[in-house]
Amino acid sequence: MLNRRTLVGAVAALALAAGPAFAQDWKAKYPELTLGVIPAENASGTVDRWTPLTAYLTKELGVPVKLRVANDYAAVIEGQRAGNIQVAFYGPASFARAVITGVKIEPVVNQKHETGVSGYYSVIYVKADSPYKTIEDLKGKSLALVDPNSTSGNQAPRFFLHKAGHDVDKFFGKTFYAGSHENAVLALAQGTADAAANFWNSDTDSNLTRMLTKGMVKNADGTPMKQSDFRIIFKSEFLPEGPFAVLASLPDDLKQKIRQAFIDLPTKDKAAFDKLSDGKDIGLTPVTLKDYQPIIEMLRHNDEQRKRS
Repeated sequence: MLNRRTLVGAVAALALAAGPAFAQDWKAKYPELTLGVIPAENASGTVDRWTPLTAYLTKELGVPVKLRVANDYAAVIEGQRAGNIQVAFYGPASFARAVITGVKIEPVVNQKHETGVSGYYSVIYVKADSPYKTIEDLKGKSLALVDPNSTSGNQAPRFFLHKAGHDVDKFFGKTFYAGSHENAVLALAQGTADAAANFWNSDTDSNLTRMLTKGMVKNADGTPMKQSDFRIIFKSEFLPEGPFAVLASLPDDLKQKIRQAFIDLPTKDKAAFDKLSDGKDIGLTPVTLKDYQPIIEMLRHNDEQRKRS
């Protein structure tokens, strides 16, 4: 005969038995996960930067997490649309583009910089020995952009320069997509562009400072260039840092496990966390879709302007 005590005990035993099995259900469908990242730098640099994170996630999630370095920003978007990339790192504009085009994803966290904020700026660089001191001086000149879906390297310059009265495609004599933030800087350094768009967190943390630290930017005679060899002549308004995002279709318990792994990253594996920013970031901040609404509106504005031109 079942009494209250035996009934409670039976329910507890069933819950205990079912709990681990329920928690492992997602592993049957997802025996392996893929982390896709946008190509902010050259492929070897990206692999070196992100491999420690995939090792950490493999340990925390209990299934292999493979790194996929995309050829361009669109490849990450399409990889998530197809369900082949379960976790992805985006720039804010590429994340917004994914949302606008119907990819079902949820932002999880973004990075907090040494300045204490989870965001950055789009800037336009010229060489310091050039005659260009203001944006107006670049009329008819050439501009190296990054990728159509790059925030700092395309969408933000278009949006904020338009607000200032300049249509990028009409104002500059030539614009071209360099493919990565590093390639845009190299185009400027090597003289194939008069100016280059890029991201900037602070005077001590930007794509340029990271490239200079690695000795990637050189003068024509092969000597290393310095930060003082470049000048910023345009700076956008503040932009939210791009998010790590997961497929909305993932099981809730898996999504929660991924979220928690990212939240724990700075303390559980500081070395892997520091590798992502050369030690310049100080934490990860939880984010929601609402945080990216201004970027979504920025892209819609740019799309509308392109239709009109």
